[in-house]
Amino acid sequence: MTKTWFITGASRGMGRELAEEALQRGDSVAATMRRPEQLDDLAARFGERLWRRALDVTDTAGLRRVVADAFDALGRIDVVVSNAGYGVFGAAEDLSDHHVDDMIATNLTASIQLARAVIPHLRAQGGGHLMQMSSMGGHITFPAFSLYHVTKWGIEGFYDSLAVEIEPFGIHTTLIEPGVVDTGFFDAATRVPLSAPYRGGPADTPPATSDEAIDDPKRVVSGILRAADNPTPPRRLVLGSDAWTLVTEALSQRLIEVAAQRDNAASADKKS
Repeated sequence: MTKTWFITGASRGMGRELAEEALQRGDSVAATMRRPEQLDDLAARFGERLWRRALDVTDTAGLRRVVADAFDALGRIDVVVSNAGYGVFGAAEDLSDHHVDDMIATNLTASIQLARAVIPHLRAQGGGHLMQMSSMGGHITFPAFSLYHVTKWGIEGFYDSLAVEIEPFGIHTTLIEPGVVDTGFFDAATRVPLSAPYRGGPADTPPATSDEAIDDPKRVVSGILRAADNPTPPRRLVLGSDAWTLVTEALSQRLIEVAAQRDNAASADKKS
């Protein structure tokens, strides 16, 4: 059965790959990006099955208009994929206020606002699937990548709560948690030079590059498509052996640390 998708950040990377694969299998796609002409080649190949609009996801009013236009034009949207985002490498102290504000606005606030914008439409049509691009970085951390982590840890918490709220309306949610995927994401990330105190320390490790990617974007997209076709999709979709290994190690270590504090935790209990 064919599906209709709404995908943000569809001009490159995972968003582009997902849009193309969905179209190739016969689905329809509403694709948003800052410059719709970047998908002219797909429009030539797939015609009316590709609906495009310019969108800056940090423009909340504009985002709501585009979402409403897409549902009006397409009638029903089965899967919404919140994919727009980017990375910034740099020690937290060295980042500018603009880095902080823009990163949170793009990666976190815009994802929250997209979910809020589409939920009324999904509820009105009797259900759907809301997929959020997260990362193994929503569970683990690396030095000099703190801003990216705060957006992914933040959206993970938002979706944990949201999933329970909207399940009664037949709306499924999935957090997509890949490892290092060969999409050019790391090459395109902003790199803030380290100030003197951080040189030679934990933050002074070369950021990852596409040459170090071990996960295949086509296989990651195949995993996303399988989850979208699953009538009971997982709330979290870990993709890539690197993601599985690092996330399970981090969660296991965190559980050990918390379990060791049982007696100390109980010391704060109110006495009757």
